[in-house]
Amino acid sequence: MWLFLLKCIYFLLPAGLANMAPVLMKFWFKGLAQPIDGGQTWQGQPLFGRSKTWRGLIFATLFGIIIFGLQQYLYRFQGIKDISLFNYNQYNLWLGFLMGLGAILGDLAKSFFKRRLKMAPGHVWIPLDQIDYSIGALLLSALIYWPGWSVTITCILIGFILHLLINLIGYAIKLKKNKL
Repeated sequence: MWLFLLKCIYFLLPAGLANMAPVLMKFWFKGLAQPIDGGQTWQGQPLFGRSKTWRGLIFATLFGIIIFGLQQYLYRFQGIKDISLFNYNQYNLWLGFLMGLGAILGDLAKSFFKRRLKMAPGHVWIPLDQIDYSIGALLLSALIYWPGWSVTITCILIGFILHLLINLIGYAIKLKKNKL
């Protein structure tokens, strides 16, 4: 069971780090910190909000590609093969691209619905705030690779737990405003 959980975590790494990219990159490339929605509104509410920026979209996608590329490189080692769901060398960087882009598109979709419900940016919406990135990444990456239902459900549950833990750490070191 523990090996299966480790395989799911390892598989989800490109999406998880892509989800963290907007926070990790918030001090750099300030010119890209423009809202994706350009300030547009729909029914009197922003489409996504000011915090959903081009910088986040670009770097989330890049993080997904870079982490997947690293996984491909590391796949030559037996220990990495043991924790991999598949042969990383049978897939190209498009899978990393789709996982990174899917993670941030999942976040954008959730933000769209939060604005429709008139939730303020930063308002915690459990469990969607914690699983949006994993669902988006799994949906988009399924265009190339779908790991099956057991892995998909496990990744969403793991994504939820890891998101909570990482946010608590981010809050403790003052990278995040909210604990959850």
